[in-house]
Amino acid sequence: MALLNALKRQFRSVIEWQNPHPDALFQQWTDNGDEIKNASTLIVGPGQGCIFVYQGKVQAVIEKQCLINLETDNIPFWTTISKFMQFFESEHKVGIYFFKTSQILDQKWGTTSVIKYQDPKYQFPVGLKLFGNYSYRIAEPKDFFVNVVGSHNDFFIDDFRAIMSARIIHPLADFLATSRYSYAEIDANREEIALGLKVKLSIAFQALGFDITDFRIEGTDFDDDTLKRVNRIADLNAEAQAAQAAGVDYAKLQHLEAMREAARNEGGGAGMGLGLGAGIGLGQQMAQTLTEPAALAQPVANDTVAKLTQLKQLFTAELISADEYAAKKKAILDSL
Repeated sequence: MALLNALKRQFRSVIEWQNPHPDALFQQWTDNGDEIKNASTLIVGPGQGCIFVYQGKVQAVIEKQCLINLETDNIPFWTTISKFMQFFESEHKVGIYFFKTSQILDQKWGTTSVIKYQDPKYQFPVGLKLFGNYSYRIAEPKDFFVNVVGSHNDFFIDDFRAIMSARIIHPLADFLATSRYSYAEIDANREEIALGLKVKLSIAFQALGFDITDFRIEGTDFDDDTLKRVNRIADLNAEAQAAQAAGVDYAKLQHLEAMREAARNEGGGAGMGLGLGAGIGLGQQMAQTLTEPAALAQPVANDTVAKLTQLKQLFTAELISADEYAAKKKAILDSL
C-alpha cells in the first residue's frame, strides 16, 4: 500500500487554488505535501497569484492568470531542480502559496486606544477615538510574504486587520499633532483628515507590500476627560454670550456671581461677616450693574481683579493645572 501511494504521488497532478476561503489572503497548497511531481500543471485563476518558495527562499512570483506546464515551461525556480526522484520521493521540497490580487474592500478599522494630542486653540490635552473603513490590495507579494506572512501556512483578512490596528495609532497621532485642528473642527474636516492619514498610512505600509486604496473616517468620539473639558468650555461660552446680551462685562458678572455664592454660604465668610446687609447690598449692586447702559460697560481686561477672576475661572474649569494657576497668579500680583 505504501508503495502504491508513493507511485500515485509521482503521477501528473494539477496545482490549483480551488474554492479558496473567502477571507484568505495567502494559503499554502498542500494537496501533495511539499513535493512537485514531474509533468505537473500550474493553474493560476482570475484574481489570484502564486509564490514558489524553494529551500527557504522565494524563487518565483506569478501575479497574472495563467497555465504553466512545469515539465516544459521555463520559470526561474524550475531550472534549479536538477534531480527529481529518489526512491519514489522528491528530495527537493518547495512551498507553493496562492494569494489574492484583487482589492479587499470596506474593511472596518477603529483605534484600539485613545489618541492624545494638545488642542492648538484651547491648549488642553484631547483624547480622541476614531473609526471608519478602508480598502487595500497586495501590491508587492514578495515583500508581503517575507515581512508579514512569514512562516504562517495560511494568512487571513482578520490577521491583517490585527496588524493594521496595531500600526495605525502612531501615524494618526502624528497627523493630529501637526494638523492643528481643534477638537471642535475634527468632524467638520473628516474628509481632509482622512486624506492626510491615507498618505501617511500608505507610506508606512508600503514597506509591508500592500497599498491602501481607500481610507475613510466614519465617526469620532472623545474620552471622558475631554468631554468634561468641552462641556466646561461650552458653559463658559454660554455665560459670556448671556453677559454680552445683557450689556454686562463678563468678568464683572462673574465677580458678582462669586459674591452671591459667598453670601449664600452660611458656613463661610459671608455668613460670618456679610449677613443680611451684604445680601441686600449685593442685590442693589447687581441691579445697578444690570441696568447700566451697554455703552458704559468698558472692558476691564487690564484690571488686576478681572485678570485674577478670569485666571480662577480657567483653573476651576480645569483648563490649566494647579502649578500653572499659581505661577500666573504670582506673576499678576508681582506686577502691582
